[in-house]
Amino acid sequence: MSKRIDLQQLQPKAYEAMYALEKYLSQSKIEPLLKELIKIRVSQINGCSYCINMHTKDARKLGETEQRIYGLSAWRETPFYNDTERAVLALAEEITHISVHGVSDETYNEALKQLGEEKLAQVIMAIITINAWNRIGVSTHMRPTLDHM
Repeated sequence: MSKRIDLQQLQPKAYEAMYALEKYLSQSKIEPLLKELIKIRVSQINGCSYCINMHTKDARKLGETEQRIYGLSAWRETPFYNDTERAVLALAEEITHISVHGVSDETYNEALKQLGEEKLAQVIMAIITINAWNRIGVSTHMRPTLDHM
């Protein structure tokens, strides 16, 4: 599968807007590791290999364990995640699959309970942002490179 157009080269102002969202998120109250869990899980759902690769590496650099990274695709079935992480992962899944049934009141209210309004707003923006990046990556066939040991 060959790479398609290079959006960053063809539409640099669009990328500037995306990077502005990333800058906003870097100044948010969301813990860096939680941001990476959001990015990995949403990227798994969307099938963005480029983003899965990038954010798995970033999570490892922040000290995330392989076990928790591997468990993300089945997080509901593992004891590896705390209540806040579970609320965020549930919200991330529902926002990513928004066309299926929207975001349930139960999921929203649990996230609000765990995070409070300000941090919830920031988490929603983090989920929306990685969904946008995934759509860029998948639609343009961005692929990770193989790391050699």
